[in-house]
Amino acid sequence: MATSSVNFDQISLFLIYLGICLSQCKDIRHSLDDDLLLPYTKSHGPSHSHRHSRDCQPIAHGNVTHETWAASKRSNSPVFKSNIFITDVTDDSGMVRWVSGHITEVHDPLKSISVLEPGGPGGCNWSRRELVELTAKTRKCLVAQNGGFFDVDNGKCFGNVISDGKLVLNSRGIQNAQFGIRKDGTLVFGYLSEEDILDQVNPFVQLISGVVWLLRDGEIYINESIQAECDETQKTGKFQYFVDVISARTAVGHDAEGKLILFHVDGQTNERGMNLWQVAKFLKEQKVRNAINLDGGGSATYILNGSLASYPSDHCKLPEWRCPRAVSTVLCVHERLCQPEDCSGHGSCVEGQCVCQQGWSGPGCANLTCQTECGEHGICTENGCVCDAGWIGLNCSQVCAAGFYGDGCSQTCACANGGSCDPVHGRCTCLAGFYGDSCEQDCPLGFYGLNCKQPCQCHDMCPCDAVTGSCNTTYQGERNISLHRAGHCLATQMWREWRQEEEAHAPKPYLSEQSWLVVCAILATSLLASLAGNLIQTCRKCKARGQRVDYSYLPLGEINGSTERSRGQGMKSGKVLFQQEDSDSQDDS
Repeated sequence: MATSSVNFDQISLFLIYLGICLSQCKDIRHSLDDDLLLPYTKSHGPSHSHRHSRDCQPIAHGNVTHETWAASKRSNSPVFKSNIFITDVTDDSGMVRWVSGHITEVHDPLKSISVLEPGGPGGCNWSRRELVELTAKTRKCLVAQNGGFFDVDNGKCFGNVISDGKLVLNSRGIQNAQFGIRKDGTLVFGYLSEEDILDQVNPFVQLISGVVWLLRDGEIYINESIQAECDETQKTGKFQYFVDVISARTAVGHDAEGKLILFHVDGQTNERGMNLWQVAKFLKEQKVRNAINLDGGGSATYILNGSLASYPSDHCKLPEWRCPRAVSTVLCVHERLCQPEDCSGHGSCVEGQCVCQQGWSGPGCANLTCQTECGEHGICTENGCVCDAGWIGLNCSQVCAAGFYGDGCSQTCACANGGSCDPVHGRCTCLAGFYGDSCEQDCPLGFYGLNCKQPCQCHDMCPCDAVTGSCNTTYQGERNISLHRAGHCLATQMWREWRQEEEAHAPKPYLSEQSWLVVCAILATSLLASLAGNLIQTCRKCKARGQRVDYSYLPLGEINGSTERSRGQGMKSGKVLFQQEDSDSQDDS
């Protein structure tokens, strides 16, 4: 922890020291900025409106204050062609001078031209100035030259700046000559309203401001430009001097084929080079249709293949040397870039052509290839067709194979007994004779058909074939065992019910079973008592046989006739009245 704290303190001290150094070293430049060629004394551009610019132009041009031209799209041609020229120029006084410079033809401006901020993105926001050579390295420029005007005191960018589709600076409609490229490849030269610049229907991808529209539709347009761009206080002063003085100059234009033309001429203000009339005449001779003037003087710089190819006019600190000036915006010619450069995030740029990812098409890979191919079962996305559940294929036209369902047909069906699976939700459709979520159950006895909804039509409510409903059917395996058990159970239950029904309808006895048991018990007891009595009596008779008693026979009539006599006699001789049977038997004998 202590080591980290020490390192942090050292870094903080270094940053503070660097800040102090930078604040003290306010003027780190590569030239003395001594060859200044400025169109305005206090500000950049006129204070009047776009309407004033329309009023200053010839009636032949109507309300249109700019010219448009379709850019060349010769993708098979080299990116650029750089030409060195040396030509004689005749002054108004008749004096002939020789000048030299470069003309660069760019065959595919939309893909090969970019407006760069000084030092890279954000340079204008930081009011930065940088050598054209160093700014060119940030985009590997094949050709680069200085662009728009800037404040030499504080580095502030002037005019409108749009770099690779990004709005960097909005001049709020100040009327200076403009050069831009729209998204569809249209080249635009002239005066633009703020609404034109901010248009989003066909937006600018590159835009830069110059001063003086040199050529319009093949004709010199400088006088009209002076009226449109110059305030009243400047017409006979510095602005006219800016137009008429010879100096190093840069310009940008286009020819009839739509090739972009970059112009650069070496010089030094009021000593060598060209004035704007000579530049316009020279460009017209080169068949240029429209052109605007860019920053010149000591700012005029031309870089070819990463190296300085022009002769600067600014002096270095050592007066015998000339140094290039740190400038503001830069026009850069680079290898063909795709439009958009990142291929809309759906491809890679190869030699100016977007190689699109699968599912994307178009010059900028911005179109989904499946926009009209996904059919009614899919939705088009960046990754191609996204199919509804139950459908697959590049255009979502194939239903899931048997046994699968769901998103991407990744789910396996669980249908048994030959049931078919719904490809979307996986619900089972059962064959005749089966039912259940997975068709795992046979139809209940007495039903048949799809979903087992048809009742059997057999006599005596006999079960039928679960598939066809036929009554002439036999069952095998577990169902047969189940039927046997069910029949046995049903027969037993029916027998019991029949018995219960018979007993319920039988006549009820007067006495209950318990009463009958009591009666029977009493009768049995009586019978036993009677039997016991008879046995006792029999035993007594057997015992009495051993004893003989004599009995007398007395006829019944005598008994009835002499009752009283009998009573008297009887009382006296009881033995005679009661005699043993043996005496009777003896008498009988």
